[in-house]
Amino acid sequence: MTEKRVMDDLIRRLNEETLQKDVDRRGFLQGAGKIAGISLGIAVAQSMGGISVEAQEEEFETYPFTLGVASGDPLSDSVVLWTRLAVDPLNGGGMPERNIAVKWELARDAHFRDIVQRGTEAASPQLGHSIHIEAENLEADTVYYYRFKVGKDFSPVGKTKTLPRNNEAVTSLSFAFASCQQYEHGYYTAYKHMAKEDLDLVFHLGDYIYEYGPNEYVAATGNVRTHKGPEIMTLEDYRNRHAQYRSDKDLQSAHAAFPWVVTWDDHEVENNYADMIPEKDQSVEAFVNRRIAAYQAYYEHMPLRKSSMPHGPDMQLYRNFSYGNLANFYVLDTRQYRSDQANGDKSSPQTEESLDPSRTLLGDKQEQWLLGNLVQSQAHWNVLAQQIFFAKRNYGPSPEEPRYSMDSWDGYTPARQRITDYASSIDVDNLIVLTGDVHANWASNLLADFDDLKSQVLGAEFVGTSITSGGNGADKRADTDRILEQNDHIKFFNDYRGYVRCEVTPTQWRTDYRVLPFVSKPGADISTRASFIYEKDQAGLKEVSATIVPEGKQSSSEVEDDRHIAHDRANKKQSKKEKQLN
Repeated sequence: MTEKRVMDDLIRRLNEETLQKDVDRRGFLQGAGKIAGISLGIAVAQSMGGISVEAQEEEFETYPFTLGVASGDPLSDSVVLWTRLAVDPLNGGGMPERNIAVKWELARDAHFRDIVQRGTEAASPQLGHSIHIEAENLEADTVYYYRFKVGKDFSPVGKTKTLPRNNEAVTSLSFAFASCQQYEHGYYTAYKHMAKEDLDLVFHLGDYIYEYGPNEYVAATGNVRTHKGPEIMTLEDYRNRHAQYRSDKDLQSAHAAFPWVVTWDDHEVENNYADMIPEKDQSVEAFVNRRIAAYQAYYEHMPLRKSSMPHGPDMQLYRNFSYGNLANFYVLDTRQYRSDQANGDKSSPQTEESLDPSRTLLGDKQEQWLLGNLVQSQAHWNVLAQQIFFAKRNYGPSPEEPRYSMDSWDGYTPARQRITDYASSIDVDNLIVLTGDVHANWASNLLADFDDLKSQVLGAEFVGTSITSGGNGADKRADTDRILEQNDHIKFFNDYRGYVRCEVTPTQWRTDYRVLPFVSKPGADISTRASFIYEKDQAGLKEVSATIVPEGKQSSSEVEDDRHIAHDRANKKQSKKEKQLN
């Protein structure tokens, strides 16, 4: 019997079991795990394996570089150069079903008079005609320019930069991080401003796309653009959605300006999925196939190395980067290996389930990898680039009636405690956590014990707001003062959209919250709403500047749970559509 027939028979049996029984999410996980290795392995092998480098040179009547260019995963001697050919980007790409020869060049200057490398790569239909060049043997800490060519068409020019050599003495670093860019909720003006910054690199912390159909997930200030096509499920669906987001010129400009290091959160597949467990009721086959499609499309559209190509049941996304001796960055994956969310994934107090030490957020292998790197690190800063709120955060009505997010580290408190206990045991005071997900700016001291303000200060967490998700926002929400009063280690909140810029030296970490007064129309100016420094002196975070944002709304009636309610509304709309189709 072939592997394909084995997979089909196993899926059929598991689907019968899940349909005939009231299978909970853990039962689903057990069933999905049985088929993941077979189905994911076959799909990846069929879609990506054995790609021939033989390709035809062609010319197209329509410009093929509609999705721009990007670079990423920089090392001291290497960087990934990316593009994807798509003459009809929102309808499957519109490319012929054969390999296309793509020429590429890397130069020291933007006019390509001093070319240091060039080559030809096959853009294959199996990878959506995307290109991932791993340019090697480069000089450390050096700016390069790159471009691609097909027929007579040149791509836009991209600018990239390699990292300093490992352990090299480095005195400064400037970077930005961003997350959560729901296309319908606003315009990507933040990226227009980011592209003008003087940065060494950019981190994207997840929710690069959203999976919803048109106007299913609606911002508080209304949707101003529209997703093309219904809720995405298939490989072509995910390709088209990535292409719609990538077609935005402001996003393209930020990609072309700097190397990016990316990781995902949930919406690259589906809201709040956990490992092989979906948010909604789906058959084993439906979700496994959806995850296969989503992972492949994500790889196709990101400047990732071949080591991150989906393989078997996993896609290797957690990895580390050393910026000389200044900072070690540990890019985490808090979605692919996690235990199911506790307490039905609802805002709730801590329970026996959420406090169960056997539950994991990173998975055993990734957690040990992280702790092993922390103990060996000699860098001035140790940085977790990750997705979800790390510090304790009670947003309930009072300290006596706490409520926590079960999707964040608060829902996996023993897993968090293992990290903070370990950091405390090795006297870490240089731990910086970069976070996205919650569509707002926050700044927190990281304590060895969040219930004891006098405990050791391990570092700081900087949570970045969304690029657009949630709509315009305001300076404060209705629950801002209450949450800050209940969480003394949290020192700042702001609800405008934008990104975060960090300036790093061996002794000081400075974070600037760069915000926009609105995203519901183009043209907003950028402001630095507040700046904080952290200096490893056990004094914790210090606010060094703050400003009023011109044209910005000062307060709103929104609260933390409104974001969850909006997702629930979207889910109900999807369920209603599915019932109508059936």
